[in-house]
Amino acid sequence: MGANSSSICELPQNEYLKRLSGAEAVSENDPFWNQLLSFSFTAPTNSAELKQLEEVTISICKSLVENNPRTGNLGALIKVFLSRTKELKISAECQNHLFIWQAHNALFIICCLLKVFICQMSEEELQLHFTYEERIPGSYGVECEDLIEELLCCLIQLIVEIPLLDITYSISLEAVTTLVVFLSCQLFHKEILRESVIHKYLMHGRCLPYTSRLVKTLLYNFIRQERSPPPGSHVFQQQTDGGGLLYGFASGVATGLWTVFTLGGVGSKPVPQEEQSSPLANQSLLLLLVLANLTDAPDTPNPYRQAIMSFKNTQDSTAFPSPSPHAFQINFNSLYTALCDQQKSDQATLLLYILLHQNSNVRTYMLARTDMENLVLPILEILYHVEERNSHHVYMALIILLILTEDDSFNRSIHEVILKNITWYSERVLTEISLGSLLILVVIRTIQYNMTRTRDKYLHTNCLAALANMSAQFRSLHQYAAQRIISLFSLLSKKHNKVLEQATQTLRGSLSPDDSPLPDYAQDLNVIEEVIRMMLEIINSCLSNSLHHNPNLVYALLYKRDLFEQFRTHPSFQDIMQNIDLVISFFSSRLEQAGAQLSVERVLEIIKQGAVALPKDRLRPRAYPDGTRTRREQQLLRGRGLNTQGSYIFISVPLGGDWLIGNALQAWFKTIG
Repeated sequence: MGANSSSICELPQNEYLKRLSGAEAVSENDPFWNQLLSFSFTAPTNSAELKQLEEVTISICKSLVENNPRTGNLGALIKVFLSRTKELKISAECQNHLFIWQAHNALFIICCLLKVFICQMSEEELQLHFTYEERIPGSYGVECEDLIEELLCCLIQLIVEIPLLDITYSISLEAVTTLVVFLSCQLFHKEILRESVIHKYLMHGRCLPYTSRLVKTLLYNFIRQERSPPPGSHVFQQQTDGGGLLYGFASGVATGLWTVFTLGGVGSKPVPQEEQSSPLANQSLLLLLVLANLTDAPDTPNPYRQAIMSFKNTQDSTAFPSPSPHAFQINFNSLYTALCDQQKSDQATLLLYILLHQNSNVRTYMLARTDMENLVLPILEILYHVEERNSHHVYMALIILLILTEDDSFNRSIHEVILKNITWYSERVLTEISLGSLLILVVIRTIQYNMTRTRDKYLHTNCLAALANMSAQFRSLHQYAAQRIISLFSLLSKKHNKVLEQATQTLRGSLSPDDSPLPDYAQDLNVIEEVIRMMLEIINSCLSNSLHHNPNLVYALLYKRDLFEQFRTHPSFQDIMQNIDLVISFFSSRLEQAGAQLSVERVLEIIKQGAVALPKDRLRPRAYPDGTRTRREQQLLRGRGLNTQGSYIFISVPLGGDWLIGNALQAWFKTIG
């Protein structure tokens, strides 16, 4: 690079880069480094320019890979960077722009080279390139390992100790990005890295004492959503003679390094640009997720996951349970607000899932909030726009709902929150509806979308599990929500009849002398009947526990009572149909006594009066001999890590699994069992 470089196309011919990657060793005390690190560069502004940056520097990187084991220039560059970071904190306080500028440039070059090295070689070969002097290929000494550890520790110190100012924003961002690149080794291995040197250094030795501070800093970076400094406040102004550094150099060019690491990477829909207004917050979140999902060491658990599992609210004065070596405190109100605001991104939804699932302090705090609609509405929007989201994001949102609906107080409170004018719900104008009824509508819509498009049986199971969790606490269901519950049952009933008819016709056709294989309709029928049974369970649970609170559901049930006739005598549904049949018969009789030509208002009035008159002991709650569901129902509900206790469905989803996470980070998150 150097002072004369001002465009991407000029990089392959740059004399300073040629010397860095050439066959001549450069001492760390050589004035060359001041020249190399005093470069000017116009930042790429789009993906095409970012790709071009990687393409034009291929020859330089290949040359360095070939010559570095003899020259040790990579190690010298790293030592130059390490020497300059020792006074970064003082430089920030003294507004020493020049010092910070050159330290940032050194780290940027290291990050670019590191990405290429990791893509092209094994971890053992990477260690070789961190040596200070020439070594025989295939061997490396303690020095190279120490240099890696020293660099990692330096990056962590930079993140947690350097104050975040306009002049330090870019180097803080580059430090976070470089750690992400370091951890990207897993992406290039089919098997889980359980003996990674990088992981060892991060979870042991000099880096370990910084665990809680690093996690806390990354969380606060996410919470604060600090934007890139505006033009005019960056480190250096663009000079007319080509000197100086555009701030966008870090936030623009480095984007090419982290594109493949984001949850919106390969196989996912891109995130709109306006959602990336804070590159530091975005990168900090990605680094936090990767650290939290590192594989446990054979002798010690992942300290970063321990920190995430144990941190508490700043207002919580109770003592930390012992032992809690990586515990810390953070402002839960600020964290909650940030999580509510950022749910449009996969990674923010994944963080919310991890916190709800792993940190009981966060889960208790969120469930106690009186403004849960601020969190639930963004999650419902994700599910509502299912066709615009990748499947991992949809599953994550659904699992979050499952975790929330474990809590009875949540299931009660969401029916007390009244919403007005839900503009993003387009099927019907909802001028006023409870949060609980809206949740039911969105989940049912997701089921119907899945039935016609993706046909993922596990999505069915999880959606129905959320409804089942809530069913005993249904209160004052909106008439449209009640209609959609019965409409979904109607759709399932029609599908059941269609498959049954196909199976019957196939069975008759099998009597002919045709040897062609027959479709397995029995399995399809079995799956549909299991889903129908879950729907009947949901309706039955609502009627048994909160009949008098849901006249609209009884009204919809009576209006479509013919749907349930075929299931009264069906051997698979006779037990569950008893209460439903009783309710239909009881209220039908009262309506007949009231006469014909009744208005909707009059019918609802009769239903409300009848709900009070119906003896509660006549509606028998579902009983299970062993206190759980049938074996087949348990198998169905455990399709994605679910299990059941009593009449409620509880979640025990293991953290990880590629069905939860975007393609680009699958390898990292597979490490959690």
